[in-house]
Amino acid sequence: MDMSGHRVFLGPPKDVSSDIVGAITSIRKAKIKYDEEEEQLLQNPNLPPTYSDHPEVVEIFLFVHPIRQAANTAEALLVKVNEMQQRRPGWRIYLPSYPFGKALQRTNGQVRHDRGGVTAGFFFRSQRELAKTMKGMANVYKPAPRKEKATVEEENYDDLEPTDTRGAYAEEEEIAMDKNSQASRQKRLRYRTWKVLHRLQGFETRFAFKVAIVTSLLSVPAWLSQSRSWWNKVGGNLQDLITRAFCAIIGAVWGGIAYGADNGNSYVMAVFAAIFMIPMMYRFTQSPHPRSGIVGCISFVVVSLGAYTAPNDVPVVTVAWTRGVAFLVGTVSAVIVNWFLWPFVARHELRKALSSMLIYSSIIYRGVVAKYVYYEDGEEPGVKDVQQSEMLEGRLREGFVRIRQLLALTRHEIRLRCPFNPLPYSALIDACERFFEYLVSVRQSSLFFQPHYFSENEQASESLLAFRRDAVACILMNLYVLAGALRGDRKVPRYLPSAASARKRLLDHMALLESMNVPATSSSMSIKSKRSRRKSKSKKNNDTNETANNLPGGKKWSQIYSYSYSQSLTGCVTQLEQLCRYTKEIVGEQGFDPVLEDEYEDLTRDRVSAQGFLDGQITPRTTRG
Repeated sequence: MDMSGHRVFLGPPKDVSSDIVGAITSIRKAKIKYDEEEEQLLQNPNLPPTYSDHPEVVEIFLFVHPIRQAANTAEALLVKVNEMQQRRPGWRIYLPSYPFGKALQRTNGQVRHDRGGVTAGFFFRSQRELAKTMKGMANVYKPAPRKEKATVEEENYDDLEPTDTRGAYAEEEEIAMDKNSQASRQKRLRYRTWKVLHRLQGFETRFAFKVAIVTSLLSVPAWLSQSRSWWNKVGGNLQDLITRAFCAIIGAVWGGIAYGADNGNSYVMAVFAAIFMIPMMYRFTQSPHPRSGIVGCISFVVVSLGAYTAPNDVPVVTVAWTRGVAFLVGTVSAVIVNWFLWPFVARHELRKALSSMLIYSSIIYRGVVAKYVYYEDGEEPGVKDVQQSEMLEGRLREGFVRIRQLLALTRHEIRLRCPFNPLPYSALIDACERFFEYLVSVRQSSLFFQPHYFSENEQASESLLAFRRDAVACILMNLYVLAGALRGDRKVPRYLPSAASARKRLLDHMALLESMNVPATSSSMSIKSKRSRRKSKSKKNNDTNETANNLPGGKKWSQIYSYSYSQSLTGCVTQLEQLCRYTKEIVGEQGFDPVLEDEYEDLTRDRVSAQGFLDGQITPRTTRG
């Protein structure tokens, strides 16, 4: 804080020591003391062998261990600041490291407010950045070949293990644009054409088209002979329409009064300007409706100065009403065109944005399960994987902020059918964000949770695969169905695969294996794990992530974080039920359509004639319907 000059404003107070070397020494001593106490505690024989029946012990460990991890981060920060203090090479010019493209768009809150608040264009731009970030994870499945080339040493184990037939994922665009693929040149051209047309359907193209239409319509009088005489001299949601039009009229009237009060006296006009401009400037800079304020200011300036510079033979009333009508027509026409041509309906965009967030959550869930839990041999998550996951999580958190801003925009819209109820949308946003936070907890816990500590027996591991597959598939299918229902404004099916039941079957089977106490001997280690051990030796890995393997009492910590991992997945299932509930509240639920008596008689009559029924009597010619 001293180096940056912000200590005066942000703290800490002057009585707090700024000795960085002493702080590093004290935090290292505290870490050593903590590690010694932790090691003694983990070696205590009074600790239970498993923690499934002692959740309070697990919660204590899960509370303390992140503090120990935070101490490592704080120590690294202190070391870096100490290096900066000792280096101090002198004055130097540092160029901005922030990306130039983002610097053109990123502004502070006041500038965004002066531009009109959090507008639709800002929302679409942030959503486009989020979609671009998630694009790399939206993959398609490519099956692997049945036989892979292996070394002579590995071929000796082929008859001892099942063949790995799982494939890999590749980006959709790479497949579509792959020149070596079987896709013809015509298909690649169609894909490029689709990308261009899809880009032309974006927000910028629609806005430019609407501006061109409004400008063209307002320029029609320039081409008419009866209006050419005055065209060269006079240029130029329902609540927004009324407020802007009203401010434009008030500004024009007040400007005319300011000039006519003392025949254009500059001091009198200045007094009138102060009386009118102060509330208009406040509305422009502080209120949630800045555009109406700026319309009133411009209308007053144009009318008052236009009357001041107009010839003496032109009445003030004529100047005021012509320019006031021009402002009124321009404001009203712009709002009306926005209503009819691709209108921005915040509640519709909110529903589509929630659909996108559900899809993104499913992508992150799939990525966490594939990368951090059930990863391939030799593909353990590393530092880059963790950094990429943290970047995606940060972008998704920003997406939730933008969605809440979009929810606030729905308050200014008038709905003709019935009042808009924002409560289900707000609850759905909260449930989706909680589901996402549980996913983050799953990822963090999986770094310390090593499944082979519990299931070194290969048969026990294989018996869990079907239950794990069902649990993952149920969550993904529910998310896909809910996202599709929100995107297309379709009703949610009444019956969906129960993720809670699949989760319960998995937990019951794990409890059954634990009760059976399957022995885990060295001979039960699979050949596949031995191959992965050889692969990991040959693989260059510079990762420095803290995992259960490099912690004292690694098996104990793995058991503790397995409980956290299990609780987080259970929390995901709980929030998924809430997502389903609130989505049904928004788009509705598919029910059974009642069959009327007349329709039933017609249907029965058709079946009688078609299937061999005669006068209500069943003939031998019957079928299974």
